[in-house]
Amino acid sequence: MTLQICNDSGKLALFKAVIGRRVNETAQGNSSGPLTWLLTGHKAGDNTQVTALADALGWSYTVKRFRYRSYELLTNRLLGITLAGIDRAASSELAPPWPELVITAGRRNEPVARWIRRQSGGKTRLVHVGRPWAPLDSFDLIVTTPQYFLPDHQNVFKITLPLHGVTSDLLDKAASAWGAKLAHLPRPYTAVLIGGDSGPFVYTREKGRRLGQLINSLAVSSGGSLLVTGSARTPTAVLEALRQELAVPNTVYRWSEDRVGNPYLGYLALADQLVVSGESMSMLAEAGFTGKPLYIYDPADSGSWWRYAHNYRYKPLTHRLAMLLAPRRMHRDVGNIQRQLVSSGRAVWLGQPFPQRGDLELPDDVERAADRVRALITQS
Repeated sequence: MTLQICNDSGKLALFKAVIGRRVNETAQGNSSGPLTWLLTGHKAGDNTQVTALADALGWSYTVKRFRYRSYELLTNRLLGITLAGIDRAASSELAPPWPELVITAGRRNEPVARWIRRQSGGKTRLVHVGRPWAPLDSFDLIVTTPQYFLPDHQNVFKITLPLHGVTSDLLDKAASAWGAKLAHLPRPYTAVLIGGDSGPFVYTREKGRRLGQLINSLAVSSGGSLLVTGSARTPTAVLEALRQELAVPNTVYRWSEDRVGNPYLGYLALADQLVVSGESMSMLAEAGFTGKPLYIYDPADSGSWWRYAHNYRYKPLTHRLAMLLAPRRMHRDVGNIQRQLVSSGRAVWLGQPFPQRGDLELPDDVERAADRVRALITQS
């Protein structure tokens, strides 16, 4: 049993799939392995990465989900190793036998993972995905990506893109399911995957119009059709502004909680080339997995950010303040991933021509991370 759910536009669905599971539900793997717990929480992106890594290992695992208290940040910062930040009555049971391996992500689960290792007498191996708040040596392995500024360290394993649950088998099935539904549109297909407001990135109607103009121009030069999908974060006004700029054959999907009707995996599978909004790390990772020509749309504001009224909203403003005041290893710059994709030849900025190239050998970050976890357990 796996939790393979589509895309950034399917994150809410993934969240519901994880949180809606019965407490202590176990997923059966393909081979025997250490007793493994996955710590999941309220962020679907974190849950996706944790589950993708566990599925790649092929071992059985138990999903532990948690509900957090409003004051969890205070208790976590003051106490470090504690369960005070979770509502235990509304969360999964934590009891022996203690696991040999815990895979986790997110600040809120760090104290829980460390508490579990303490109960096991230090025998539990802790794997953290992303950027930990606790000292680096609190974990046996940290799987991280370029948007974080973690130093080189023996237990820090750096991959190029976030982990994801897209596989060749999923894409083959999606192609079969969606091929006939999209057959009325002329080829080639340019799939356009749009995220939304995130950290310092704020989408406006003007950005929607600009993105619409750019993808329409790309489709005119390439021929064929546009397959456009928004996500749970895409403002309706932005998607409508984009749609009004399209003069080529197209289909535009407005996100909903209906996972069956979500065409995202079908678009990934059938696209001849892809356009991805650059603030979405999950979409970039999933699009990059296909190996198809990839165009990145950068939703950042041109010039100084303070010139734009929308940047004084709560989330973008607090993000910039946090980056100004926090220590360097707590910084986050998704532009690092975008620039790495471009410099490696795997992507270009939207509006630039895609160079002629042979097939690129794309690193399988999910399998590379799984190999490191296997080595950790073997050494143990």
